[in-house]
Amino acid sequence: MVTATTPLETELLRLAGSVPDPELPVLTLAELGVVRAVRLRGADAVEVELTPTYTGCPAVEAMALDIERVLREHGMREIAVRTVLSPAWSTDDITAEGRRKLREFGIAPPRMRTAAEPVPLELGPTRTRQARTESVDCPHCGSADTELLSRFSSTACKALWRCLACREPFDHFKEV
Repeated sequence: MVTATTPLETELLRLAGSVPDPELPVLTLAELGVVRAVRLRGADAVEVELTPTYTGCPAVEAMALDIERVLREHGMREIAVRTVLSPAWSTDDITAEGRRKLREFGIAPPRMRTAAEPVPLELGPTRTRQARTESVDCPHCGSADTELLSRFSSTACKALWRCLACREPFDHFKEV
């Protein structure tokens, strides 16, 4: 739920959302879906609500500083970036454009799920070939013939996979 009510709040929301994600600079914060609201608190004061991808996300401070810098450059003197944990961020918050950019960047985007569909959690061997219904399509060649190499990759929100068709490794943004 992204909120802005005045034309200036809409513009400030656009500016805050245009900030690149510090861990995935191919995506903006709007495409990632973490900027939730912008509220004016005076002629040159604004509050921005930011929901991290997970509670302990180390990039929140960098995001907040980058948002503050961009909004200061556009005339805001007082900027408060507030972390909001409810409602929790979900991979469903990533925009279609964000998913496209992840795929082009070589990261398999998270699968879309319905609100009633739970995110599966499986414990077992690290290296597993997934059943066809649970495969992650390779962002390089599109093959569904892939295997999980590690449940964690360069960041906690990604897993490391390998395509068995083109043999390329790739990250998959986990569903949350």
